[in-house]
Amino acid sequence: MITIQEVTKRTGITVRTMRYYDQIDLLPPAGKTEGGHRLYGEKEIKTLQEIQFLKTLGFSLQEIKEMLSEEGHDWFVGLKKQLGYISKEKKRLEEIEHSLNGLLNEMVLKGSIDIANVQKLIQLNQNNMDKREVFLSQTFDEKEMTLLDQLPNLNSADPDTLEWIALMAQLKKHMPKGAASPEIQRIVKRMHEKEKDMFGGNEGFAEKVWEIRKSPQKSESAGFYPIDSETLEFIEEAYEMYISRKQQHLNG
Repeated sequence: MITIQEVTKRTGITVRTMRYYDQIDLLPPAGKTEGGHRLYGEKEIKTLQEIQFLKTLGFSLQEIKEMLSEEGHDWFVGLKKQLGYISKEKKRLEEIEHSLNGLLNEMVLKGSIDIANVQKLIQLNQNNMDKREVFLSQTFDEKEMTLLDQLPNLNSADPDTLEWIALMAQLKKHMPKGAASPEIQRIVKRMHEKEKDMFGGNEGFAEKVWEIRKSPQKSESAGFYPIDSETLEFIEEAYEMYISRKQQHLNG
């Protein structure tokens, strides 16, 4: 038999916690000294270890109390139930992570957060997944469908997406200088390079994506992040200028 202070030294559990476990009848002591100090045996230490283990799995103290007090308690069912809860919680946390990435990327793109745009994108991804899949499968062939996963996703933090966002932010910053400006042409050049790297020069796929981009209705159906028409027209102008200059240089 050991005292509550010795239990604390052995397990790291505070005296206050041990007293609370006794108070709620989760872990009563094995006995008490003449002076009223709690005493614990190996059985109680083992139970304490079980309590701490179940806590790490996310069970509440009330659930733990029921599990430890019930004779013949079906631990398999209990653990299975907790696994289901953790899976749901994991999915919820992933959705929060995507939302936070969306907000951060929105700030990079615009210098501020447009909550309406981010909420709209999240809603499209969550609630219209089936419609989105139908639209995409009708628009792209099987090979092209595999390329869709490489498109930038505002709610992601992968390196390619972050570079696309940075390029878009720079482009919007330098738009007042005009499509022919060196700054804009450097940005468009990098965009073109990334497009070839990611899509293997599949111009047909790139053209389909761009046609969808230019249509607000199709862009929404595809679940793409909304880009205003002025910016899209500017990109198209700058891109055509870049391709024309490149071709002239090659023919030069």
